[in-house]
Amino acid sequence: MSGPRILFVGESWQVHVQETKGFDVFTYDYYETAVQYIQSALTGAGCDFTHIPAHMVEFSFPNDPEALRAYDVVMFSDVGANTFNLPMNVFQRLTPTPNRLEAVRDYVAAGGAFVMIGGYLTFMGIQGRGCYRNSALAEVLPVELLPGDDRVEASAGVKPRLLMKDHPIARGLPEDWPSVLGYNRLIPKRGAEVVAALNDDPMIVAGSYGAGRVVAYATDCAPHWSPEAFCNWAGYPALWKNIVDWLTKKDQ
Repeated sequence: MSGPRILFVGESWQVHVQETKGFDVFTYDYYETAVQYIQSALTGAGCDFTHIPAHMVEFSFPNDPEALRAYDVVMFSDVGANTFNLPMNVFQRLTPTPNRLEAVRDYVAAGGAFVMIGGYLTFMGIQGRGCYRNSALAEVLPVELLPGDDRVEASAGVKPRLLMKDHPIARGLPEDWPSVLGYNRLIPKRGAEVVAALNDDPMIVAGSYGAGRVVAYATDCAPHWSPEAFCNWAGYPALWKNIVDWLTKKDQ
């Protein structure tokens, strides 16, 4: 029997560089992803992992909850609400298009599972440009989002603290975790379970929506907020396996 089917969206970007050398100016572009850490952790745990880069959301992300049921868990990481809400079909051609964030909401309500992973373009993010506070996912998440920029930059590093050591997400994990370099500040909703914290803010929050389960993970799953020491930490694969196991109700 195959393992949980993961649909992972984001952790990709294009870079446009301008170099000036005296009189001469030239530009070049390149493309990067940072999905390798979480992909390795989850495929190592037996998961079937599908990645949709941010620029492919318009073409590859399902339009309706029925299509999303091909996956056991949907994960967003560092990809903003505008990427889902403003496809070129709407922005350029002014053609009504199904709301994909509403599709995720309905998928979770019917028993699916969802994770939002922190970053500059998730939750609210840098300058509020993650833009999820007024989206359909605001009611799904187990946390309230701040009205603007929600980043906490921790350049000196901050160590996560386990608050619920007996929670299935914490199963088998040590108390001492490597430091991270920042996170999104979130406010737990009533009834949500704060499994781990950063400073006095939640890091991992577990909750439910309809018949489904949801996790808010306030820091990154890759550099820069999660430096290589965290991503290569022996507990990293176990942490993500536990999160998926809890989301898919293997803890029951």
